[in-house]
Amino acid sequence: MSTPPQPVIKCESVYKIFGDNAVKMLEQSGGKIETAALLEAGCVIGVNNASFEVHKGEMLVIMGLSGSGKSTLLRCISRLIDTTAGDIFIDGEDLLAMNAKELINIRRNKMGMVFQSFALQPHKTVLENIAFPLEVKGISTTDSMDRAMEMVNLVELTGRENDFPHQLSGGQQQRVGIARSLAVEPDIWFLDEPFSALDPLIRKEMQDEFLRLQSVLNKTILFVTHDFDEALRLADRIAIMKDGVIVQIDTPANIVLNPATEYVAKFTREVPRERVLSCQNIMEKYDASAKVSDITVSTDAIIETVAEAVLTEQQPVAVTDDEGKIVGVLNSKTIIHVLFGEASSMPVNN
Repeated sequence: MSTPPQPVIKCESVYKIFGDNAVKMLEQSGGKIETAALLEAGCVIGVNNASFEVHKGEMLVIMGLSGSGKSTLLRCISRLIDTTAGDIFIDGEDLLAMNAKELINIRRNKMGMVFQSFALQPHKTVLENIAFPLEVKGISTTDSMDRAMEMVNLVELTGRENDFPHQLSGGQQQRVGIARSLAVEPDIWFLDEPFSALDPLIRKEMQDEFLRLQSVLNKTILFVTHDFDEALRLADRIAIMKDGVIVQIDTPANIVLNPATEYVAKFTREVPRERVLSCQNIMEKYDASAKVSDITVSTDAIIETVAEAVLTEQQPVAVTDDEGKIVGVLNSKTIIHVLFGEASSMPVNN
């Protein structure tokens, strides 16, 4: 039996309580935190018993309203703030046991961070801003600039490398922030509401750009947002938080079809299923002896992008994997059920 791959990030019973009596209150609670009792003791819960894993190449979006604990959790995992209790492992290494030198090393070499505030240095050009973390690591100016130029091209800012931040739009400035975080070639990418300060059209452009970059780079990503539509669009899995608790963690499709609580259901109620379900989620078994249509669709294609084509075919449409092999079929009846049927009666493949 093969050993399952080690997660890149692993959190076990992580707590973050703000206040002078935090540790004492946690010990007295036995792990069962009462918000009212904490407030009475002058404490505030930030993260309440968070346990989950993130695997290589996966994008986990942490989603919740303001004050839900999502940014606090991200800061615990990057150790920008200390936890009150629990364990955090990065590639099997105990993050909370690391000394200052080890922590600096892992941040410089394994972690990239992007925040809502672009934090660009106004007196440096685009190229100089991107090269800065490399120079901090002791890499020569020539090599730093060469690498920075690669990142300029990657985020499609070619021709703007000698501009200063004030000469760029908000979206372009955020591209510089993304390029700077990628310059050090991090294994893990932390992004805290990176697009929330942008207007809707630029935000959509940046989401497209982000998905393009991830398709090329295949990073392990923790992405924080308060926007459920953004979470659905970007995530492999979504962790929804409320009052410091992860109330549900699952794929976008399963969260929309099977919300765990009424709180989660409020986010999912108006989401069209065809926006989150892929062909793989609803395909049926392929019978090699049965006739299929001449057209094919890929396993990861979203239903809203293929529904019209499938509905116009007389025969079932073959679903193919990355290698072009037929792994299932879609038929008109299934598509109609997605569009108009009851969600509770719909089986979903994971």
